[in-house]
Amino acid sequence: MRSSNPVFSRRGFSRDNAYAGAQQPQAGGNPYATGNPYAQPQQGAANPYATNPYAPQDAQFGAPQQVRGNVMTIDDVVSRTAMTLGTVVVTAVLSWLLLPVDPANVNKSYAIGVGAGLVALVLSLIQSFKRKPVPALILAYAAFEGVFLGVISAAVSTYIADGVVAQAVLGTMAVFAGVLIAYKMGWIRVTRRFYGFVIAAAIGFVLLMAVNLLFAVIGGGDGLGFRSGGLGIAFGVIGIILGACFLALDFKQVEDGITYGAPREESWLAAFGLTMTLVWIYMEFLRLLSILQGDD
Repeated sequence: MRSSNPVFSRRGFSRDNAYAGAQQPQAGGNPYATGNPYAQPQQGAANPYATNPYAPQDAQFGAPQQVRGNVMTIDDVVSRTAMTLGTVVVTAVLSWLLLPVDPANVNKSYAIGVGAGLVALVLSLIQSFKRKPVPALILAYAAFEGVFLGVISAAVSTYIADGVVAQAVLGTMAVFAGVLIAYKMGWIRVTRRFYGFVIAAAIGFVLLMAVNLLFAVIGGGDGLGFRSGGLGIAFGVIGIILGACFLALDFKQVEDGITYGAPREESWLAAFGLTMTLVWIYMEFLRLLSILQGDD
């Protein structure tokens, strides 16, 4: 299974995306156990990654694996994610303080925020199509994304309702904690059917939002009404649920990467993917709460 996250789908922590010609032994009950992308090839093909000493060595995963170091651990993922999210938070706070959104400066602040958002988008696409993670590129993405979020958050707090930003942050943290607990407890099982449903729903959601934006640009107002009123609230809730599903997919990819001995540098991709998902959830919370506050 490839992840919905463009980072993971490019590199693939998944169990059926083998590297360097590795064989893919079948396992009857596990739809994901179709080969170790980091395992030593059975027929002598060159594998850039040695195998993980911590990975299971039963028949499902093939012959006992050679010991190697420098593998990704959960501590690596946590530390890299803290760095990327910390960069987002710091630049968001600085942009909030240094780019006022009062009537005299709002156009300039919006221009800087939108420009930063576009740069962040470009950087994320560049990293997604690279074969290896580039920490400087990932941190630069986080910095520009933070500037964008800081300007948008300041505008919402100033013109819609004070306190909405704090509520959106708490909501994002609650979703992250809830999905993590549910995943670790086994209440959420990432299967092929789950993956396919999430991808199909995400594509439909993004297409509807794009159509709504197009109608808004052409006709003005809110386009088809997906960003306000009852429809806006419904789509805000759907967006948050989709973000939670993406988190489950991301957790699955990180788990597979650790199980199969992904190289330590891959933890930067894990951090990158998790950061993008959390930004998605925060933006959906911010939009939903803005609609609810605006209707009061």
